[in-house]
Amino acid sequence: MTKKLTEGSPAKLILFFTLPLIGGNIFQQLYSFVDTLIVGRFLGVEALAAVGCTGCIMFLTVGFIIGLSSGLSIFTGQRFGAKDYEGVHHSAAACLVLGLAVGFVLAVIGYVFSRDALVFMDTPPEILEGAVAFISIVCAGIPITVVFMLEANLIRALGDSRAPTYILATALIINIIVEPLFLLVFEWGIPGAAYGILVSQFIGGVIVVTYIWKRVPHLIIRRRDWQYLNWDFMKKHLVIALPMAFQTSIIAVGTIIVQMALNRLGPVAVAAFAAAQKVEMIALMPMMSFGIAMAAYTAQNYGAGKFARIKKGVNQCILMSGAFSILVGIFIVIFGPNFMELFVGSEEIDVIELGQVYLVTTSACYIVLALLFIYRNTLQGLGQSFVPTFAGIMELVMRAIVGLCFVDTLGFWGATIASPAAWFGSCIPLAVAYYYTLRRMKKNIRKLKREQIISK
Repeated sequence: MTKKLTEGSPAKLILFFTLPLIGGNIFQQLYSFVDTLIVGRFLGVEALAAVGCTGCIMFLTVGFIIGLSSGLSIFTGQRFGAKDYEGVHHSAAACLVLGLAVGFVLAVIGYVFSRDALVFMDTPPEILEGAVAFISIVCAGIPITVVFMLEANLIRALGDSRAPTYILATALIINIIVEPLFLLVFEWGIPGAAYGILVSQFIGGVIVVTYIWKRVPHLIIRRRDWQYLNWDFMKKHLVIALPMAFQTSIIAVGTIIVQMALNRLGPVAVAAFAAAQKVEMIALMPMMSFGIAMAAYTAQNYGAGKFARIKKGVNQCILMSGAFSILVGIFIVIFGPNFMELFVGSEEIDVIELGQVYLVTTSACYIVLALLFIYRNTLQGLGQSFVPTFAGIMELVMRAIVGLCFVDTLGFWGATIASPAAWFGSCIPLAVAYYYTLRRMKKNIRKLKREQIISK
């Protein structure tokens, strides 16, 4: 069911759009959370480190697809906000073609070069084979991920954040069922965790496509929609989507540099860092969800020409997401060790203590991350790409500085400051760009009003 975000209270619309997104994004992260939990508890700390050290490569490849699919759907949302429903149909066809084309290319590259990438990152020899087995399978299944993520994002672009959440929940339940089956009954080891992800996402993709055919007529791809797939029309999608995809990849490169430095500290440090990040990603999902909501909200209101609503929505979203970031930071500091025990057991004291160092350090800066998500997604909803890409480069630079200069001298704590440094480095240009854009929109509104008065 589609929903217009151009009418009604911005705070109410954003909140009720965000709530299902929070559930959906948490379910999405629970894929990785469940993998890490099952592998860590049933296969041991070494296996946990093997899966955990692939996180930055997954971020680089799968993150590129998530950024691409989110960017493609922004154009679709703008067409929906402008009530150009034929354009929505044409856009859905373009999104599918572009997404799958990029997905197949990434699948080949990821599968072929996964071992070389892990060796280049100085992955400890004792966990290398397990890491290769896991990431190569995940990369081979990227086209499945594309369909799942892209169609879910298209539904959200039309104002429906509930259905994707229910579908993600269904896929997660399937993953929770099949993954222990693959690991413990079939005894497939680490590859079983990767197969569990792909099986659940394949079924989720089938469900989301079926839902579109039955409940979202605007997104149904008709035969005549293919004739609009010319280069000019594709380019309108790519100028928004590719920068968003590359932003994720640029950020991931910085993460890889930090991971390379972390790998030199040994499997215990790698396991602690991996487990702490899984805990944190669940905590960050609401803030990320507020940001995603702002992309959809901004895209629709921009398409409808309602610029004043965009500013009001951003201000109200900052209050909601900022308050949450403070509360969740306190929660993580208090209960962080308990969550760490879920992954490794209470006997792994060294892993738990190192993980808590990470959680305490980063939680103090969650308010900055909340602002980053809002400013970045708002600018992307407006169709801007340069500043968000530059902000991604700043994240890369800050992570690289930390990875190259601080991990060897400060040890594990040096790695923990990489994320806060990256958040500050990225948030500053995004904030400047947003308020500059706001001033420009105000001038355009005044100019439009003057023209209307003169015409009367």
